[in-house]
Amino acid sequence: MKPRARVAALALTAALLAGCGTEGAEPAASSTPAPSPASDVPPPLVPAMPLPENAVADAVAKLDGLAEDLMSKSGIPGMAVAVVHGGKAVYAKGFGVRNNTMSDEPHNEVDADTVFQLASLSKPLSATAVAALVGQNQVSWDTPIVSRLPWFALSDPAVTQMVTVGDMFSHRSGLPDHAGDQLEDLGYDRRQVLERLRQLPLDQFRTSYAYTNFGLTAGAEAVATGAGKSWEDLAADTLLRPLGMGATSYRFSDYESRRDRAVGHIRIDGGYQPRFVRDAQAQSPAGGASSSVNDMTRWMAMVLADGRHDGNQLIDPTALLPAITPQVTSSRGSEPAMRSGFYGYGFNVGTTSAARTQLSHSGAFELGAATNVLFLPSADVAIVALTNATPTGIPETLTAQFADLVQFGEIRQDWYALYAKAFEDMDKPVGSLVGQQRPANAQAHGPLAAYTGVYRNDYWGPATVTERDGHLELALGPRGVFKLQPWDGNVFTFPVSSENAPPGTVSAATFDAGSLTLEYFDDEGKGVFTR
Repeated sequence: MKPRARVAALALTAALLAGCGTEGAEPAASSTPAPSPASDVPPPLVPAMPLPENAVADAVAKLDGLAEDLMSKSGIPGMAVAVVHGGKAVYAKGFGVRNNTMSDEPHNEVDADTVFQLASLSKPLSATAVAALVGQNQVSWDTPIVSRLPWFALSDPAVTQMVTVGDMFSHRSGLPDHAGDQLEDLGYDRRQVLERLRQLPLDQFRTSYAYTNFGLTAGAEAVATGAGKSWEDLAADTLLRPLGMGATSYRFSDYESRRDRAVGHIRIDGGYQPRFVRDAQAQSPAGGASSSVNDMTRWMAMVLADGRHDGNQLIDPTALLPAITPQVTSSRGSEPAMRSGFYGYGFNVGTTSAARTQLSHSGAFELGAATNVLFLPSADVAIVALTNATPTGIPETLTAQFADLVQFGEIRQDWYALYAKAFEDMDKPVGSLVGQQRPANAQAHGPLAAYTGVYRNDYWGPATVTERDGHLELALGPRGVFKLQPWDGNVFTFPVSSENAPPGTVSAATFDAGSLTLEYFDDEGKGVFTR
């Protein structure tokens, strides 16, 4: 699996698995009178089956046990969970620790105010901020990106002129999956990444779906530039402060300065270690927000209330509706009876096995964050789960179990096993030489000086190969530095460890007649560098 593609399915996995429950309950008869034959008004929405008695309260009562069981099974360091129902938080609690290397330190326990990195759960939050501005007629979901960012371009000039804020927020621009993410790993900033997107090939415009952090970021950046503010300030002024979300921010520096923050842990050798720090500022609108579950309940309640907060209409319902209804097919059913998955603007939109609309989104940092939110609007309930560990499906499992309990009064699937299987490939290192030993009859490489020099690549930037202390060193991008190890003749290898490369990832570096091909960076055929 390609480095970027291992995370691509995250936005869909929760929606698809949570919609695959067992069928069989008989639908309840509607208690709402049907309109007269002459009426042109459709009947009100009627769920296919009623909720169990005390559905939400009974489901909430089981959350402590469910969360503790998942913590025990998985070994993740910490998790926080909250539920909104009837316009207020009815549950908010923390489990485990913020940093498992400081377990004996005081105040290390996770609570409902502990701030976690949201990762891609930032996307639906960002979509509601844009919806607020759409409702104020400051922007439209149909606003072309170039009308706000004249320097922005895609590889097709026609698409460049047409692509809109909504196209970017629904991942239907045609950009490749996770376009630009590895540029961010190398240290390029937001503007530098967005400018390089024009060099990537495009799939079909508006009829294809590919999850792109920097595509959505381009949409958010266009909205912010049109408002004359940074995205971080615009989101705070438009959404976070009006909702009273004082612990929430789109700035990594704010997360880093919080005393009560959960540190990211990566899974290594079956355990979790806080070895890396993930700074996602470059893609802040798509993955750089941080928040607590107490803060998130205020946002969740507003979404369930069609944009109302504390009796005031914060977001126009007609502006919010497109975000939480299907805009593109994200995953087509593979057989006639299978439900397809959809994406709105920043939200996954699907249908559960109880025939109820479900909104959701996952977030994940390989370096140590996994999050999920799930809404059942017809039941007036939403749940969020935030964790500080490499994604293995724990938050998705908990929210799916809760959704089952609300809709059926019982958990009808082994969600833990289903999600463990869906996520198991995410920890696997990538590269054609992973797990292989250097050939016993490997040919010797030439003089190291023969390989040194600057190799040109318009997308990745120059790759500089130098000789240092008897080995070759590769410098790429603002902060990419890799030690090249001999493999066979003109083939060298180097390890990669980043957000898009789990521990153990190995890339080949092949020198050939004045060119250098870097396997790890060869997605979309962009990995050839010319001296």
